[in-house]
Amino acid sequence: MATARLIMSKTREILRLKWERELSHRQVARALGISAGVVGTTVSRAKRAGLIQAELLELDDRQLEARLYGERMMSSTRAPLPKPEYIAQELRRPGVTLELLHLEYLREHPGGYCYTSFCNHYREYKRRQTPWMRQVQQAGEKTFVDYAGKKPHIVNRETGEVQEVELFVATLGASSKTFAEATETQRVADWLGSHANAFEYSEELLHCLSQTN
Repeated sequence: MATARLIMSKTREILRLKWERELSHRQVARALGISAGVVGTTVSRAKRAGLIQAELLELDDRQLEARLYGERMMSSTRAPLPKPEYIAQELRRPGVTLELLHLEYLREHPGGYCYTSFCNHYREYKRRQTPWMRQVQQAGEKTFVDYAGKKPHIVNRETGEVQEVELFVATLGASSKTFAEATETQRVADWLGSHANAFEYSEELLHCLSQTN
């Protein structure tokens, strides 16, 4: 039930921010570090379940989960298990989340497994499939660099023009201190320039830390 409580606590916070603070989907997503799609599906579930604000305080986690996702299945013979290979493949697509895939699964199998069981089944599959290797990083030994998979956008304040940019990210192996910079392209000039800016940032950071110690 630890996983269920964590999910329900996030669900409660999503609904609280929507109902009490009247924030937009994007504002809630930024506040909780989740996608706007997850906010949207959670709000849709609450609306379909007829959930009201007062019930957030009255229902415990198990009751809230049952209202939003259906009662927990007692026997695996009542509905097929979700296919973890399909879930893994779909999650590679931009914008696809476990929430959306669970909704899709319930459309095909009404009364199927609840969201928590759905996620636990997939996580167990990933645990068996994914090899783990512990790495010990020495301070100053390595910096990991790459461009982010999804491109952010910048908006021209004067014209309102929206421009898609690349996001360069550099992370120190031992401390996980991170530098990020948006550039117009991934060309060599931008690639090398971002490296130079990242090392300059690291030197300034080390200088500040030495002054405080």
